[in-house]
Amino acid sequence: MNSEKTKHRIYTMSFASVYPHYVAKAEKKDRTKEEVDEIIRWLTGYSQKELETLLENQTDFETFFEEAPKMNPSRSLIKGVVCGVRVEDIKEPTMREIRYLDKMIDELARGKTMDKILRD
Repeated sequence: MNSEKTKHRIYTMSFASVYPHYVAKAEKKDRTKEEVDEIIRWLTGYSQKELETLLENQTDFETFFEEAPKMNPSRSLIKGVVCGVRVEDIKEPTMREIRYLDKMIDELARGKTMDKILRD
């Protein structure tokens, strides 16, 4: 889909620039920043301190996912449509990881319980 020369612009965006939107989406539906952080930690294996450092350092999305300590193997259970695309059909690995996170935040905002969102 995208060659190395034409990477999707989200890859170079800082994770910190999108993070407040995740939190706002959750809080608008009476969910919390702590739940957003829990989802991110579950998905990536980052500790809370590591997550906060990445946000402070304005780490880009590509690096954020490439350097994740332990991507959760259960993330392959995440199914459904985000931005009109089935997450399980996305071939490009980094975009798939971004969409997994988007889908989990959507589920949080739609009122799913954390145990269902975290799929453990």
